[in-house]
Parts: sequence; C-alpha cells; structure tokens
Amino acid sequence: MVLCYSTNLKVRRYIRRTREKWWRKNYRITAKEVRLIGKEGEPLGIVGREEALRRAREAMLDLVEIVPQASPPVCRIIDYNKYRYEQKRKEKEIKKKQHSSEQKEMRLSPLISEHDYQFKKEHIENFLKEGSRVKVSLKFKGRQIVHPEKGREVLEKLAKDLTGIGEVERNPRFQGRFLDVIFKPVVH
Repeated sequence: MVLCYSTNLKVRRYIRRTREKWWRKNYRITAKEVRLIGKEGEPLGIVGREEALRRAREAMLDLVEIVPQASPPVCRIIDYNKYRYEQKRKEKEIKKKQHSSEQKEMRLSPLISEHDYQFKKEHIENFLKEGSRVKVSLKFKGRQIVHPEKGREVLEKLAKDLTGIGEVERNPRFQGRFLDVIFKPVVH
C-alpha cells in the first residue's frame, strides 16, 4: 500500500489506523464465545459474546479482544484508552532499550599527512568508544591506484593504533577506487 498525503479525511483515518496496532472492542468482536478475563485480571471462563458485553457494560468499561488468534479468542474487561496508552508506552520503552549499532564512515587518503591521520584516528576512537562500527575508506585519486600497498600500509597502521579499542570486523577490500575496512568496538 502506498502511503500518500490525502485531503480526504476517511483515507487519512484509514492510513493512520493501518499503521498503528488496534484491537477489536465491544460490538466489533465477532466470535460467538470468548474466554473472558475480568478487570482485575482474574479468569471468568468461557462465556457468550452477549454475556461478556453485558458484564463490561455493568462495570462501565470496554470489552477488548486481546488474543484474537486463540480459540476461543481471549477478551478482557478494561478501559480501552488506558490499555492503548500503556501498550504504546511499553513499545516506546522497548525501542529505547534497543541499541541499534550505527555505522559511521571516515574517509582517508593513502598519502595522508601525520597530523590529519592523528586527527581522524581520534574521531574513529571516539566513535568506537560510543559503540558504533566504523567504516574506513581510502580513496585513490588519479594514478594513486597503481600503488595499493600505500593504502594497505595506512590501514595496517590504523589497525595497530586501534588495538584495545576496536578490532577489524571485515578485512580491507577494494570497491572501485576505494579500499574499505570495517572496525567494530571491542567488548570488555
């Protein structure tokens, strides 16, 4: 499905609803029998849909289908908006705890001066200390490509200088005019 901006309100609501997870509630539940869970979390057994809806109305709460793929589906008597809020909060916490390892890139030249080398090496060390992977690319310009050993010397020196902070994840390899190597942080 292609998501695009639309001025049609119905289309925008449909797109929003398909992006976020939503649960069937109250009269949208189609099963004839449901496994009912009370508002305090206690199991109330298998009851008919109408009986479950009646109990939810008496408690002035919603009947929400929690596990639709079960046989019979599991429904719970809860405040739907509060439940949605808690689910979104849990998803945010999970996303916050996930640490996606970024990959930074640093470009060098095979004829790099010592000062520039030290400056870029410090940046690479900082990236590795943050926990990011670093892709170091050496770009060969013009006739420099006929001396790939100079590029390999720079990468070997860099690997030796980064010992203890980072280690080579992928050995140097050519991709066109670039000689690439990937460093990953050392886990202590």
